[in-house]
Amino acid sequence: MSQIHSPSVVNPPPPSNPTMFVTDDGTAIPLVSTLNITGVQSEEDSASGILTRANPDLSNNLEIVLTNRVSGLGSTNSNTPADITVFDCGSTPGVYNFDIQIVGYDLTDLAGCGYFISGSVRTTGLTAVLVGTPDKITNEEAATAGCDANLVVAGNNAVVRVTGLAGKSINWKVLSQYIFVS
Repeated sequence: MSQIHSPSVVNPPPPSNPTMFVTDDGTAIPLVSTLNITGVQSEEDSASGILTRANPDLSNNLEIVLTNRVSGLGSTNSNTPADITVFDCGSTPGVYNFDIQIVGYDLTDLAGCGYFISGSVRTTGLTAVLVGTPDKITNEEAATAGCDANLVVAGNNAVVRVTGLAGKSINWKVLSQYIFVS
């Protein structure tokens, strides 16, 4: 004689939707069961280089923030230097180390150039000072030979300064990451 045994299984209730998401900076609250999650970057300093925060303007927005980043766009039409990014070193004495990527696109000759700079800047809280000489890797096509990019200081700022070529329109983009210790 065979018997069929059917165990009594109690199904758990379906999960409820979360009603709040606690972040590193505030709480995001879904609106009609919807939470918008966006990625952004910020110059603010964070030990891990990333943080989460509730967008204060829209309570149902949660931001994933890549921190310790400085970026900028600019262009040159001559061989006059142009500051693409200017980073305020702040009032806390300490040292920044920057890894900087710079690309330039020569619209006149359809050519390119690229630079990677690794350098350190110390601030007294009032004045920025280069620590040694930044290391630089240069990649240029023949048409962009003579362009340049550098990490310099001005006042209490770390500055990425580029130099284009006379008579050539060059678009520039900079993306820097940094760490800071005081």
